[in-house]
Amino acid sequence: MTKRAPFWRAVVALAVIAGAFALTYTQSAQLGLDLRGGTQIVLETQDTDRVTADAEATDRALEVLRGRVDALGVAEPSISRSGENRIIVELPGLQDPAEAAEVIGSTAQLTFHQVLGQADPAAAPVDGELVLPDESGVPLNLGPAALDGDGVSDANALLDSQSNRWTVAVDFSGGGQSGWQSLVQQACALGPGVGRIAIVLDERVISSPTVQSDLCASGGGNQTSITGQFNAESAKDLSALIKGGSLPVPVETIEQRTIGATLGEAAIDASIEAAIIGIALTGLFIIFVYRVMGLLATIALTSYALISFGLLVGIGATLTLPGLAGFVLAIGLAIDANVLTFERAREEYAERDEADRSLPKAVTIGFTKAWSAIIDSNVTTLIAAGLLFLLASGPVKGFGVTLAIGTIASMISALVIARVLAEWAANRKWLQKRPAISGVASTGFVRRRLDERPPQLIKRSGTWLLVTAAVAIVAIGGIVVRGLDLGVEFTGGRLLEYSTTESVDIDEAREAVSAAGFPRAVVQESSSDGVSENVTVRVEKVSDAEVDQITTAIDELGAGAQIERDEQVTASLGTELRNKALIAFAIAIAVQMIYLAWRFRWTFAIAAQVSMVSVVLAVVGIFAWWGKPIDGVFLAAVLSIIGLAVNDTIVVFDRIREHRLENRSRSLREVVNEAIVQTLPRTVNTGLGAMFILAALAVLGGDSLTDFAIALLLGLSIGILSTVFTASALAVVLEERWPDNPDGKPAKVTDPYAHIEDGKASASSANPYGGGGPDGSGAVL
Repeated sequence: MTKRAPFWRAVVALAVIAGAFALTYTQSAQLGLDLRGGTQIVLETQDTDRVTADAEATDRALEVLRGRVDALGVAEPSISRSGENRIIVELPGLQDPAEAAEVIGSTAQLTFHQVLGQADPAAAPVDGELVLPDESGVPLNLGPAALDGDGVSDANALLDSQSNRWTVAVDFSGGGQSGWQSLVQQACALGPGVGRIAIVLDERVISSPTVQSDLCASGGGNQTSITGQFNAESAKDLSALIKGGSLPVPVETIEQRTIGATLGEAAIDASIEAAIIGIALTGLFIIFVYRVMGLLATIALTSYALISFGLLVGIGATLTLPGLAGFVLAIGLAIDANVLTFERAREEYAERDEADRSLPKAVTIGFTKAWSAIIDSNVTTLIAAGLLFLLASGPVKGFGVTLAIGTIASMISALVIARVLAEWAANRKWLQKRPAISGVASTGFVRRRLDERPPQLIKRSGTWLLVTAAVAIVAIGGIVVRGLDLGVEFTGGRLLEYSTTESVDIDEAREAVSAAGFPRAVVQESSSDGVSENVTVRVEKVSDAEVDQITTAIDELGAGAQIERDEQVTASLGTELRNKALIAFAIAIAVQMIYLAWRFRWTFAIAAQVSMVSVVLAVVGIFAWWGKPIDGVFLAAVLSIIGLAVNDTIVVFDRIREHRLENRSRSLREVVNEAIVQTLPRTVNTGLGAMFILAALAVLGGDSLTDFAIALLLGLSIGILSTVFTASALAVVLEERWPDNPDGKPAKVTDPYAHIEDGKASASSANPYGGGGPDGSGAVL
């Protein structure tokens, strides 16, 4: 049976690669608007006195809006319901948010009225009548609504072949036919070419055509044709508004984003370049350290990209800029799995007598022993990803999807494909005769130095916890004193990014925007492509007319300002996104803690989560002191840090668990210290491998990707220290305070490091799980 296992793994590996290649070759990825450019509008249906904005009413509104969206003529538009009362409209390639909002976001009832005549501005309107300006601004007296949008069955923009003029053809059905005919009769009573009919939407006259003699002769009929000074665009817009008809419930635009195509292309190019360079540097490093096994692991690592992309297009997921963070984290998990396995194989090979050493056996045992740590770390990551997808919204939700996909792909790459290649190579006679080039026969420089002089890292666990507390206080101080520079995703407002034909001094830009009437605007430099310097302006909620004022101010400085990005979020939505993200984090941490408590002990679970929180807090504090923005991309970076920090801690805890099961008579501090020392080579190699990719992102990416990479580099570095000096130290203190004693016997506590002060004989420990003071009364801090 054991001889067949490699064969079946090879079959599975080939099947997965072939399937991923087929999906990649036959399907295209769905890119988010932040990567391909376009406009996204999020609408929220509102309750009225008569109708509740539930899922059913929102679906009816969605179908009405679909007609308006289709009439815009945008290629591959997307409109979908999110939750009970949200409608998300995505318009790829559309760079004019004002046009989209005007056509799609028109929310009031569509009504048809008789024009009673020109209104006297000084006179009050009669009951039941309206006074509204027509298309040219002339105030009109309008009679009561004779029909609404429910009576319109269709409306289309048509080009008259004879006159070569655009017209709008409108068809009526049901009660709309009689209402229309009544309006025609009333207008004709004033005389052909005199009477007018007004079409009103959102208390605005969108058309007020004059009734012609042929329409009077027909009595109105079931259809009509509106003529005027239309071009193709205005005719299509009018037909879209009329065809859209009445929304069953009003809607409010709560979020609007427009991203220029150049920004999306720059982000994609930077990500691809960083991935290629990062993976290449990581591969060279892994090959340098692990030789043949490193080469095979690099080949397996490249399959990760194919598998993850295949899964992405296979399930129809949308890839966004924050979602790229999920793939970066998953690459780190894949690297870690390979490094962990090869370090285990090295240990196995080194522990055997020379006559009993076997390269195939060492590799197989390495994969077997690394299995539990790899599974635990990936399961905790999948738990977090799943909860974020279910509970969060916006960029956090997209991150959860890509993180789950990337994690699954990394597990397949490391546990299946890398194992098939490594075991195949280990069984080659030419490699068995030359074990030195395998990468398994030597322990490596870091491990040799640690074996020569193993550091006593857990001796002063209390000191490390005090340092952790001090770092947390400094981080909180930054948050309190400097505050968090929250992006518009969380605060609401509007973010504008401009590209200019000439270089703009940022101080002059601030003065110009302030002089334009926006003294509270935050004006900063930005670089979305890593090369050119743009100008970003963040303001509170402003109208399109006010945006034009800001644009004019920047344009006068830069000799041609163009809006590359326009994001508008209501304060209520920003609050909701923040609260949902915090709730998702809290639940994810709780579920992770339950899982870790089940796999280890509750003491270890608490230690792991406290360590992770301290890392996140430190990074947030650094960004606060630094004045860096806290936006959706940073949020994705924090999520990545959570995954990396927990993953690193689990590897150490897994080794602690293994040693405690092997010899229950050893003291806890001795076991923990040994586990840390033994896993340090893996920690160093994994950290360096991941840092190559992050460094490439930091150098090649624009502002968003650079901040993301910096946050992850900080999180990775602090996380390594936290695993050693916070998670392990706290686990020791908690275990010594509440030791596990399955035999029901009192724990005998001794200090395993009593001998270090005088350098003499070592102390023994009869307690398999706990440690503490020499008198057994408590922990030695």
